[in-house]
Amino acid sequence: MTSTAPQTLEGKDAGQPPPGWQQRLRRFGYTPRPVIGLRERLVPPYTRPSGRLWAVLGIRPGDVGPLLMIAAWAGPILVALLAGLLRFWNLGTPHAVIFDETYYAKDAWALVNQGYEASWPKDIDKTILKDGSAVPIPDDPGYVVHPPVGKWVIGLGEKMFDFTPFGWRFMVAVLGTLSVLMLCRIGRRLFRSTFLGCLAGLLLAVDGLHFVMSRTALLDLVLMFFVLAAFGALLLDRDRSRRRLAAALPQDADGVLRPDAQVAETLRLGLRPWRLTAGVMLGLAAGTKWNGLYIMAAFCVMSVLWDVGARRTAGAVRPYAAVLKKDLVPAFVSTVPVALATYMASWTGWLVTDKGYHRNWASTGDGRESSWGWLFPDWWRSFWHYENQVFDFHIDLTSGHTYQSNPWSWLVLGRPVSYYYEDPPAGMRGCPEGTADKCASEVLALGTPLLWWAACFALCYVVWRWLFRRDWRAGAILCAFLAGWAPWLLYQERTIFLFYAVVFVPFLCLAVAMMIGAMLGPPGTDERRRAVGAIGAGVLVLLIVWNFIYFWPIYTGTPIPMEDWHGRMWLGTWV
Repeated sequence: MTSTAPQTLEGKDAGQPPPGWQQRLRRFGYTPRPVIGLRERLVPPYTRPSGRLWAVLGIRPGDVGPLLMIAAWAGPILVALLAGLLRFWNLGTPHAVIFDETYYAKDAWALVNQGYEASWPKDIDKTILKDGSAVPIPDDPGYVVHPPVGKWVIGLGEKMFDFTPFGWRFMVAVLGTLSVLMLCRIGRRLFRSTFLGCLAGLLLAVDGLHFVMSRTALLDLVLMFFVLAAFGALLLDRDRSRRRLAAALPQDADGVLRPDAQVAETLRLGLRPWRLTAGVMLGLAAGTKWNGLYIMAAFCVMSVLWDVGARRTAGAVRPYAAVLKKDLVPAFVSTVPVALATYMASWTGWLVTDKGYHRNWASTGDGRESSWGWLFPDWWRSFWHYENQVFDFHIDLTSGHTYQSNPWSWLVLGRPVSYYYEDPPAGMRGCPEGTADKCASEVLALGTPLLWWAACFALCYVVWRWLFRRDWRAGAILCAFLAGWAPWLLYQERTIFLFYAVVFVPFLCLAVAMMIGAMLGPPGTDERRRAVGAIGAGVLVLLIVWNFIYFWPIYTGTPIPMEDWHGRMWLGTWV
């Protein structure tokens, strides 16, 4: 792959002569790093394969442009189709209520049918599996500790395909597939490379944790989808605002774009619809699980810093002051209030049905004694009381669990969660005839080990790239990863699980894709270096794909002989 523009030293512009010492050293063979223009720094072009590739394939130069445009969407769609095929294959199996589906599947069914979650009888799961549509929904409200967006999403699938395992997993599988498509496009825009974008999407398609979560009716995959969508919307907003800055800057007589402090510090960037979209997505994320609030804060700071970088590149002498005057208030209004309004809108069912848990606390419960009754309406005081109770529940949740884990162990997959386990005897429930011992049928929420362990090295590379090369792409990946992982370090005494990590899995895949891009070499790399890098990158990707295939039985609950199951328990903590 070769770039349409050479690399540059930060702060240089096209047409500016190199320092005198560099010119004097040229007689000794010194070659200065190439410089790119201001326009390319504000709006980097997409990479294009070397002309030799088209000659080998027999493609005329005039056909290259249309082919690249087709590949920009065809590649991601093909990767997404592969991901969808994997996720929808036998989606209703196991025919069971696995792990926390016992909460969210039933809450979702009640929510889409009566507007509020119900208090279900114990041991109702077996009856639901026989004929879910015939099971009456209780009138009594249920106490739930997560906002309703994820359950509305799950319930939509139940409305379409009934109260069955396939029905309550359907929409989660849809979002899992669409997230692969989104990551391909996000990676393409981030790296300016269709190849690296599709590679990031492929890695997500074959990650075991993302795969299992895409086939299970839990909330965390829904949260991941909205977080990734918000990241993509902010990335689109970044490109759009930088194009606007580039269009406003003056050009010299040779048509070369020049920095201008007046334009860079005073230009208003106008309506930014993609930032509004990000606000809605962040509101939906917080409306799925509350840790979306940490991610919203991190993304808002990241977006504002992107504005600072854009105005500095355009020539602003005081970029922070310019952003403070021109961008900060619009950025806040476009995200935080929009996100909060979206969050409140997600509670519409609870507000309008008048039967949700604690819905009438302010008028019929202890809230009647409140001294704030004259200031706030009853519905608001009831809602605030409910939210406070949920907050206390989450903070005080310290009871032990067999599969709980510390967030420090997540990246090395220290303690995955078993969602489902059976040990059928030979010849029964899918266990092959002639098996010497009984079989194991398990659904284990385990990331593809070689991908995650490679991601540990990739994150180190991303940190280095951001600290020492000031690569904004590395900073964006690192910010998104830390926003999903670091807040859990504040609650190490709380009962938490590795599957919470699915929210940052796409950004691990972006980190690995960025590392593989470095392995392939920068534009202008000689053929020997490129060949060695391509071999190393290809071997790594093939090993990751093989690793996913190897663990396929314990991702899908496929019965395998017990000795084969033990062979896949690479760490003692996985059992």
